[in-house]
Amino acid sequence: MITENISVEKDKLLVALNNHDNALRDLALKIHAHPELSFNEQKAVGWLTSYLQKEGFKVNQGVAGLGTAFTAEWEGAPGGPIIGILAEYDALPTLGHACGHNLIGTAAVGAAVALKEAFPSLPGTIRVIGTPAEEGGGGKIYMCDAGVFDDLDVAMMVHPKNSSMVLRGGLACVSAKLKFFGKESHAASAPEKGISALDAMLNSYSAINSLRQFFTDDVRIHGIVTHGGDAANIVPGYCEAEFIIRASTRKQLLDVKSKVFESALQASRAVGAECEIDEGLVYAERNNNKALAHLFQANWETIGVEVVEPPKVGGIGSSDIGNVGQVTATIHPYIKIGESINHTFEFTDETKSEGGMIGMHQAAAGLAMTAYDLCTDAEALKNVRNEFENWKKENEKQ
Repeated sequence: MITENISVEKDKLLVALNNHDNALRDLALKIHAHPELSFNEQKAVGWLTSYLQKEGFKVNQGVAGLGTAFTAEWEGAPGGPIIGILAEYDALPTLGHACGHNLIGTAAVGAAVALKEAFPSLPGTIRVIGTPAEEGGGGKIYMCDAGVFDDLDVAMMVHPKNSSMVLRGGLACVSAKLKFFGKESHAASAPEKGISALDAMLNSYSAINSLRQFFTDDVRIHGIVTHGGDAANIVPGYCEAEFIIRASTRKQLLDVKSKVFESALQASRAVGAECEIDEGLVYAERNNNKALAHLFQANWETIGVEVVEPPKVGGIGSSDIGNVGQVTATIHPYIKIGESINHTFEFTDETKSEGGMIGMHQAAAGLAMTAYDLCTDAEALKNVRNEFENWKKENEKQ
């Protein structure tokens, strides 16, 4: 089934992928019908790893001490690169697969099995890496800390969306729970004996708001009150808020974070209260490898995927894929599956639609074709590696 502008070798890959199309559709729909939340994706992991094991991949579960993380590896001819194809499979509360992770995980499997079937002696190693809990759990961060990605030459994954993009960025990010401690007292008969944790929280919120004018436009700070007291006639002795802080780089994030935290601490002390800060995981900014992205885009365009420029190169969201990009050359393209926005019920429907299945197939094809290029074109691999090493050196200077 040679397609115009596609080499015989890559056409062979597409034929192999087509051989698995019905099974991959069934797999994606089965995961969609059984949504599982972060770190509890047992069914999805079982189905994905069973398929890979059946196709001759060596599966290792419980990677990095995470029960639903896995690797599945196939080694072709020795001497080639190690290509990491990342799978996600967790769902969202209430919404189910409104971010399309059922498609991400299945596309990773499809790309890997197509490569093995089409080229059993491909020089290199194809490693599917199952990464749980992208939705707020930071699974990839724990896996980075455990060295799971250290020996990879590249890491790739494709995310469903309402447009196809290759170079969209992402901000560095950290969440924090702020706990305010005062002293309860009767708000009418003995207010002078109380210390208001609510005032400490409101002062902190106001102080943090006042910082915004001194930050650049790429900084984002958003927060909510999660506990504001127990009764109106009691001076609140305990209150709680949650904040998310974002910036273009981890270095900038650390600076913004220190100012936000210090504002909360000082604003609390001003009313005699105390503030404790429970800091969450630090999500790194996305480091897209342009050489790898251009290679990927060229492959997508040969199969008719229309790639658009992202509305903002820096991106406005955050994901744990950013931490992987600090370790190895990484890309995180997006494939269009419909018109809806992620994290909506409408998008949940699209991730099981015909458009979703077509997008999953295109994602798998792009991953497989790009992996083939990296395993067979030494110059292309060298360009990708050099760009990452140069970025790493520059980053270390800062």
